[in-house]
Amino acid sequence: MKKHQKHTKLPLRNFGHFATNEIAFLGSSCSVISTLVNDISVNLNPNKIAYIDASHHDVNEELILNKYTFNKNNTLSIHQKSKENSIQNKLLFAKYDLTFINGNHFQGKKQIIILDEKKEASLLKRIDQLTDVLCFIKMEKNSSIFPFLKEKFLNIENIPSFNLTDIEHISTYILNEIHHETPVLNGLILVGGKSERMGTDKSSLKYFGTNQREHLYHLLQKNIAGEVYISSRKEQDFNHQNIIPDTFVGLGPIGGICSAFMQHPNNAILVVATDLPFVDEKLLQFLISKRNPAKIATTFIGKNNPFPEPLITIWEPKSYPIILQYLSIGYSCPRKVLINSDVELISIDEDYLRNVNTPEEFEQVKKELKK
Repeated sequence: MKKHQKHTKLPLRNFGHFATNEIAFLGSSCSVISTLVNDISVNLNPNKIAYIDASHHDVNEELILNKYTFNKNNTLSIHQKSKENSIQNKLLFAKYDLTFINGNHFQGKKQIIILDEKKEASLLKRIDQLTDVLCFIKMEKNSSIFPFLKEKFLNIENIPSFNLTDIEHISTYILNEIHHETPVLNGLILVGGKSERMGTDKSSLKYFGTNQREHLYHLLQKNIAGEVYISSRKEQDFNHQNIIPDTFVGLGPIGGICSAFMQHPNNAILVVATDLPFVDEKLLQFLISKRNPAKIATTFIGKNNPFPEPLITIWEPKSYPIILQYLSIGYSCPRKVLINSDVELISIDEDYLRNVNTPEEFEQVKKELKK
């Protein structure tokens, strides 16, 4: 008898113990690890980085309330009462590009080993936690790799080593690791609008000899590494294999974006609406070249327009939980998400961002495109 499944099985984000991209430092004292992480992090700005450590003293005083302190430099300090929970951890660290972990206390998906003779026995106790070692860091220039490490890693000669003082090279190596983990970029063509002012489906309009959704589909296929999808309402039937129907019904563009993330939570999404006829290959390539995965999104803003354009934007995977938070407090406008979040803004002539909503605008734009 087939087992009954009560809940819809959704694709999961590729998390480690805490985050999608995490590195545990182990092999030395907590103070050495903390100093090393701090020195490396300075060189990795503007990436969003978190550091996970354990308290080294007992806290007897129980918090009565969570404290939020807004500082003069526009930063926020938070002191809150919460218990460690693996699911809550994933929500907490989903927004970070990289999470460093003190491996003396917690495991990480990837590891950096510090070769400290004083802590050799301690490292040996954690041998089972060494699953994906990125590099070794020598406490002294003549530090050697411990015999038990040579036994565990048959390819140990392929694992690079650095001196503890060589912060710049260590940082560059980790930065390359971040770039290697950059999410693959998918394309998403939004065609789910009701086109009430146009009187006909705007995605079926022809500016370049074929309907706009197919024109954009092939344009994106040429310029991105991932898959290209068409976002539509369930009642629309385009007879296309790469359809993502809206599962967030009645929310407009933000519903299409969330529906795509629900199916592909580990990919970034280049969103393009079909009512932007001036989007061409050159503009797409420009947007992709300016992509900043350290931000939640990369988007255009008109030179004389104070607001970003959410419907030709690269949305990173870490934007998904943020968008859901906005929905949870009653905001369904993707532009509002961009305005109030950490995004990469690209200033261009706003004519590229003109949208077409009426038959008169359609005829006018067709004339302009022929020139």
